[in-house]
Amino acid sequence: MGFIYYSQGVSSQFLDFTERLMSHLALKGTEITRQDLKGNTAQMHVKHTDEQGYLEIAVENKNIKVTYTVDRERKEISKGVMGAITGAGLGGILGNVLRKDNGLGDAITGVIGGAAAGGAYGAYDGYEESKDNRTNFAVILAETINEVEDELQYIIQGQLEAKETIRERGRQKLEEDSAKAEEHRGMLEDLCGQVLAVQEEIDMAKCEGVNVVKAKGRIDRADSLYKEAQASFDKKEYAMIKPKITASQNMVEKAREALSESQNP
Repeated sequence: MGFIYYSQGVSSQFLDFTERLMSHLALKGTEITRQDLKGNTAQMHVKHTDEQGYLEIAVENKNIKVTYTVDRERKEISKGVMGAITGAGLGGILGNVLRKDNGLGDAITGVIGGAAAGGAYGAYDGYEESKDNRTNFAVILAETINEVEDELQYIIQGQLEAKETIRERGRQKLEEDSAKAEEHRGMLEDLCGQVLAVQEEIDMAKCEGVNVVKAKGRIDRADSLYKEAQASFDKKEYAMIKPKITASQNMVEKAREALSESQNP
């Protein structure tokens, strides 16, 4: 007798699923032996109270398939087998006894075996059958699989949310970096214009015979600081840009003051 169960969408958690299922079943009084785990399949023997059988766990696409094959007790004879005995008739059974040196039990066993081979012994499809057709452990197994699936779905959902949070933080950082880049690019372009303007004024004053040594020293330093700020921008070292821009702007102002003093002694 076999029972088949599917745990939906948790194939990526196969090892965790198998370990959790074994742990839950053990806590519910199940004896688990002969474990054999290979890749995406696992097999084991289980025993719960007077019932025992075999579990096979395997990945099937995005799902996990659990097959439970139960070893039925001899006293449990299904309706299909009982029908096979009735259909065979007592005459057939007794004739079998008289023709062979077999006992009555062997004759009944032969009839049952033949009926089962012929399909009279009905198979069970586990989860879709009514609870009346399920064994005690099959019911426990179904409930336990649902518990484990719920746990793993919760974990998977948490992982997805964590990944989404990381992606969102990444997007926010990109947006912040882009905004910073635009801000600093504008400041550097403005500073570059200031430096070029003062350099032009100093060159013109020099041509007019004005002593521009002091002003030239200031604007050269401003130009050097501007280039350092530009280098920091290219390296995305945004924390270093503003201080250098501020220092460069101060030197630009001092160069203007020095030029004005030279032109108006």
